[in-house]
Amino acid sequence: MDARHARYPFLDGAREAVQRADVALVDLVNRERDHPAVTRGRERVERALVAGTVASEDPRVDARTEVLSYPIARVVVSLLDAPGAVEKYAASEAATAHERFVEDLERGGQSRLGGGDPDVSLDAFLREFGLAGSVRSVDGDYRVDVGEYLELAPEGESWRLVRRELGDGAVTVTRSELYDLLRQAVENRVADGLPLAVPDEIADPLAPVAESVSATLSSADYPRSFDRVDPDSFPPCIAALLDRAQAGEELPHRSRFALVSFLATVGMDAAAITALCGRSDEQFTYTAERLASDESGAGTYPSPSCATTQAWGDCVNRDDLCATIDHPLSYYAARLEGAEPGGEGDTGETAD
Repeated sequence: MDARHARYPFLDGAREAVQRADVALVDLVNRERDHPAVTRGRERVERALVAGTVASEDPRVDARTEVLSYPIARVVVSLLDAPGAVEKYAASEAATAHERFVEDLERGGQSRLGGGDPDVSLDAFLREFGLAGSVRSVDGDYRVDVGEYLELAPEGESWRLVRRELGDGAVTVTRSELYDLLRQAVENRVADGLPLAVPDEIADPLAPVAESVSATLSSADYPRSFDRVDPDSFPPCIAALLDRAQAGEELPHRSRFALVSFLATVGMDAAAITALCGRSDEQFTYTAERLASDESGAGTYPSPSCATTQAWGDCVNRDDLCATIDHPLSYYAARLEGAEPGGEGDTGETAD
């Protein structure tokens, strides 16, 4: 297990390194429940769900601990049984990986890994995700076969095929946009198979770890109770997501979660959420019903923080108030204090 595996534990090489080391996860968690890899796995999930990153706050974590923390984190997030947990975790793993491989690839593999590691190259990443035959460099840009492009392209107007140069079955993208496609490939791989069907011999010793993560999430410091729903007081990020939903855009699951969890926490039930968003499709309705199951809003899964929203690329149109808060719900509370009830855009609803 080396630094490359530690930075990118979702790679096939990292999994093979764990297998070569003959590490049995069930033995590890049963033998030493406070093993550094278990501790780091818990931190990995907590940071993913609260801060939008899986990077450790301790720079001294060794490569072996970092690699082993990844499968443990996948088990822990599977044990949470919380709406949106898998999506939020996978998006945060991908956001951290994106930050790292942009650093590594733009510096020719010369960053924290040291030396020109041939396994930390654009070609290596393309091979990892089965894209080597689907991506070609042309005059400083890249041509991506349309099938792979459609599979990996983020949602958004600029990514629509009609807005792209298309020829000979391939779409032209910039290097930065190719990195965005790789980020989605990472997210897809991390999310694949989650939530896991965890056997009792692993679930039982890790249940307290999952409970600790749940306690951390429930104690997050942001407002949870509001006396009314006023869309004019929504923070810019939520307003933008709402506009996209109302326009009929298919939001990425992480963005859909951010929007719906916010609306549920401010006091809207599933019917009100789907009505406000103008959506009745099955996927959107299911998300609303899952996240707004508690009419009080107290039991809903935490709405993403500003740090998470920024990591996911949904932080837009920041204003002066954004600079003073760290959570969209705090923004909303501040705006409500200065807004007149019944103002333009007020739905007239109250939150119990």
